[in-house]
Amino acid sequence: MVRNDKKLINDAGSSRKTANGTIIEDSLIVNDTSNTQEIATTADADAAAMDEKTELRCNIMGRSEFCEMKGDIRIDGNSSTAFIVSSETDILTAENTSWSIRPYARKEALGEKDFARKWSVKPVTSRLDIARCTRNHSVPAILFSAGGYSGNFFHAFTDIIIPLYSTARTFNREVQFLITDRKPWWIAKFKTLFEALSRYEIIDIDDRHDVHCFHSLTIGLKGRNNKELSIDSSTSPYSMKDFRKFLRSWYSLKKITAAKIRDGDKRKPRLLIIPRKRSRSFTNVGEIAQLAESLSYQVIVAEPGPDVSGFAKIINSCDVLMGVHGAGLTNIVFLPENAILIQVVPFGKVEWASRISFEDPAKDMNIRYLDYKIKVEESTLIQQYPADHEVLRDPSAIEKQGWVAFRSIYLDKQNVTLDVERFRPTLVRALQLLHQ
Repeated sequence: MVRNDKKLINDAGSSRKTANGTIIEDSLIVNDTSNTQEIATTADADAAAMDEKTELRCNIMGRSEFCEMKGDIRIDGNSSTAFIVSSETDILTAENTSWSIRPYARKEALGEKDFARKWSVKPVTSRLDIARCTRNHSVPAILFSAGGYSGNFFHAFTDIIIPLYSTARTFNREVQFLITDRKPWWIAKFKTLFEALSRYEIIDIDDRHDVHCFHSLTIGLKGRNNKELSIDSSTSPYSMKDFRKFLRSWYSLKKITAAKIRDGDKRKPRLLIIPRKRSRSFTNVGEIAQLAESLSYQVIVAEPGPDVSGFAKIINSCDVLMGVHGAGLTNIVFLPENAILIQVVPFGKVEWASRISFEDPAKDMNIRYLDYKIKVEESTLIQQYPADHEVLRDPSAIEKQGWVAFRSIYLDKQNVTLDVERFRPTLVRALQLLHQ
């Protein structure tokens, strides 16, 4: 049976019914999953697949393209092609005889050159038309890309880790990961999470001469909606609450709920300041720490590094996290329930990005949110441009020049010197929240 979910695909073009009632959509179709235990012989595997029915379901809407397939699936990494053997000859008489997909969950960026490797999905009616299986697997597979923006911690989570959790969790670790655009350092960085979701070693599927055969395959990642750092509950049985519980379990994070301070309590709430080393860094972090300590905070100044597990434990031990808008704030996923995020919003029309990246996600994670919008006098841009320059006078004019121009100034060239007296009420408000 070839099945396209009409709820998910509504702009795919024309559709036709075959003689037996099968609906064929002229849309992206992708192939099936995987097995990790070797089958005795390829001949046995081919014979076993003869009677196997084919199922296809694709979602080309939203921010993430993905397809789910069941049947006789053969993956040729050398040509970046997933073949599906089907007796439904009408598939091959469609206008297109193959489809392509980039298995990375940020569709709006997929047009960028070399963003993520394209994979072809090609239906065939005869096993004689394709190479024989050299590796047969007995569990489902998920094929996804580690390309794109994965080197950025925020994008690693919102584009890959969270959608991968949403896609793979239901398999209870009985699933094989196939990775395209592989980065060894990136896989090592998130090794704990990959091992939490699959008991099998990740297969680098690119440019390989093996033909991997599966009976079930998901290519691309599910659960991605229009919100950052979130899970689409309409397409996933899981929520961000489930995801954060999953992180606490696998990273051994002990603190479940932020401190609730009572009058006369000698405990000091823990405040973590992320100073940033490059752009959007605090130039007076010492003054900020001194102010916080005068208000009875226990202050920690720390920068994220390659040791995700170690930094997760530091974050989880804190009640308040503050930093300038940037990828480091993604670490809110490790905060305890009812903790507080203070996002310092840079000068220059950065409010929208700050809201969708961290304000809205924080609320969905049961993290209380405060922000502090700096004035132009607190930006180091005043040292780089004359007072009447449009960069300082009219940021919207720079915004109209496009994202690259905007980012190069307001995100890449700007550091922050907080007016500690102006910032004081924000830290006081955080204390009040911890008393509630």
